[in-house]
Amino acid sequence: MNIISYNVNGLRSALSKGLVDWVREANPDVLCLQEIKAGREPLDVSGLVALGYHAYLHPAQKPGYSGVATFSKQKPTAVVEGCGTALYDAEGRVLRLDFPEYSVLNVYMPSGTSGAERQAFKVEWLHFFRRYVRELQAAGTPPLIIGGDFNCCQREIDLHNPKANQQSPGFTPEERQWFRDLLADGYTDSFRHHHGDAPGHYSWWTYRAGARARNVGWRLDHLLVDEVLRPRIQEAHLLRDVVHSDHCPAQLILAG
Repeated sequence: MNIISYNVNGLRSALSKGLVDWVREANPDVLCLQEIKAGREPLDVSGLVALGYHAYLHPAQKPGYSGVATFSKQKPTAVVEGCGTALYDAEGRVLRLDFPEYSVLNVYMPSGTSGAERQAFKVEWLHFFRRYVRELQAAGTPPLIIGGDFNCCQREIDLHNPKANQQSPGFTPEERQWFRDLLADGYTDSFRHHHGDAPGHYSWWTYRAGARARNVGWRLDHLLVDEVLRPRIQEAHLLRDVVHSDHCPAQLILAG
């Protein structure tokens, strides 16, 4: 199973930059996209559907903002749009596809970078999301693969300049502790499972000052795997050379 998560920073923009051709080559079984930025007109995903994907979109109510979409070659047994809380569902934060052996939970976390009010919103969301995931576990949902833009780094090796960013959104002590707690609930960071403590691996770079070319970035995009599925992890990568966005895709390969 080839599962890819990718913040495209506008699906229309990514499609205009050759996203369909790249998906044809990468050939994921499940493709989770974040920040699709749907407008008032429906997004045209016919190019992806023509590749054999079932398409499921959960846009935000606000045009040109947030939103997630999941494309799957296998038809899911169930599709759940949102998390059942209107405040978050209005922003298109969560989309779940259930399959017989696992569920793929596509998530776009708030960034918190626009000011203190949104950072407080983000922290509330993070704690809500952890409770939500625990409720899914308790309800007997198939083992989760949680993929998306978390807008959080867990460890100092996950960003280029940790000392200068100790209080920056995405790396505050509270967010790092939240990430540790989420993993302790029974999830494996697939990238670190495969690559250990290797530094210099990032998934987001600002457009400013040639940050991507200099590899001054943050690892914000993650694929977490329920511990039941951990023995099936074969590979996990960040596809840095894929450039439709200011993010790059995260990839997980699971044994069949």
